[in-house]
Amino acid sequence: MDRKRYEKLDGIRGIALLNMIAYHSAWDLVYIYQTDWSWYRSGGAYVWQQGICWTFIFLSGFCWSLGSHAWKRGITVFMGGAVITLATLAFMPQNRVVFGVLTLTGSCMLLMSVLGRRLCRVPPAAGMAVSGVLFILTRNVNEGYLGFEAWNLMKIPEALYRNALTAYLGFPDRDFYSTDYFSVFPWVFLFAAGFFTFRFFNGKKAMGWLEKGALRPVEWLGNHSLGIYMVHQPVIYGLMELIFRVCDGQVQG
Repeated sequence: MDRKRYEKLDGIRGIALLNMIAYHSAWDLVYIYQTDWSWYRSGGAYVWQQGICWTFIFLSGFCWSLGSHAWKRGITVFMGGAVITLATLAFMPQNRVVFGVLTLTGSCMLLMSVLGRRLCRVPPAAGMAVSGVLFILTRNVNEGYLGFEAWNLMKIPEALYRNALTAYLGFPDRDFYSTDYFSVFPWVFLFAAGFFTFRFFNGKKAMGWLEKGALRPVEWLGNHSLGIYMVHQPVIYGLMELIFRVCDGQVQG
């Protein structure tokens, strides 16, 4: 198994992380501080948000084969998601995060630890194709359909949408709410697409392009993405609270 350090992958992750921080800063402005910014609710902002999520999840699958201690990594990331869930339930339940992206990626890592050897027997090109098709077909399961975005192929039986366990899998009941929701289905298929994409390119010349970095500060961020993810929202909120209080004080003064 390839254990080289591909610095450009850290750079890609770092760029996605910076975009995520910017996106969440805008979210705080719009939904916590009630800033009037209509574009943030537009299709363009949705594409921005989806691009960030797709990059993180696909890249997690792509990089899974590069690391060691797969079980430990999976448990660490999953527990990071649990900490965020507990913190948001305790301090800001109206903006709670249940089954967020860390819970998903941790779950995918643990699942891959179980299935990885079997999936390695699948031809990479076939794995990429099947994973991609399954992701497209199941993209709308959270909304009750098989299909992708505006295209709904078939309605899924409502009996599947019952409780917290079904919400974790991808079938939330009507009372389920989370500001950052990434269920096992459909996103496990995007993670798998990343896994098979790495296997397809591993050992080929194209991988050599990823070895040498170009943006050291951004790559550093990407290499420390978990820790930064864990603290970025409290830091953003704290800075904004300080800025708004200072501005309010100046206006009142």
